[in-house]
Amino acid sequence: MERLILLRHGKAERESLSGDDFARRLTPRGVKDARTAGERLTDMGFAPDLALVSTAARTRETWEALKGACPTCVMQFYDDLYHAEAQTVLDRVREAAASAKVLMVIGHNPGLHELVLRLLIEGGASADLLRAAQGRFPTSAAAVFLFDGQTRPVYDALMMPPRGGYD
Repeated sequence: MERLILLRHGKAERESLSGDDFARRLTPRGVKDARTAGERLTDMGFAPDLALVSTAARTRETWEALKGACPTCVMQFYDDLYHAEAQTVLDRVREAAASAKVLMVIGHNPGLHELVLRLLIEGGASADLLRAAQGRFPTSAAAVFLFDGQTRPVYDALMMPPRGGYD
């Protein structure tokens, strides 16, 4: 793996019809923002060839909304990415690292946000960048890391949608 993209799912409804968090779906804004996030990542040259996706409804719908921007990307669902802790996400990334040049994970906070911060710290990110990332990791946000020969993470990009979503 040369590059890792950590993408939080799109904006989701507050509560599903069943009341089950796992079944929460994207709002219309969430669908639009997920599509835009996929397009922006691709425009920036960050088209994944493998995506690891939580099985929750909102992450599945995020994948559906953005997959047109990366038509050659292979997708795999993982139950354990649903509300996964940072270490679980990292374990999945390490398992899949040899299978892709550009690997994307579509998941949830707080684990995804915690992993972003962990990789920024490990990669020696500046204090300003850490402050910006600590503040929030909203829906449809993405963090991109390069990996050097020793698999050390190096910050590549942080894509934060504006409050209220993409225009």
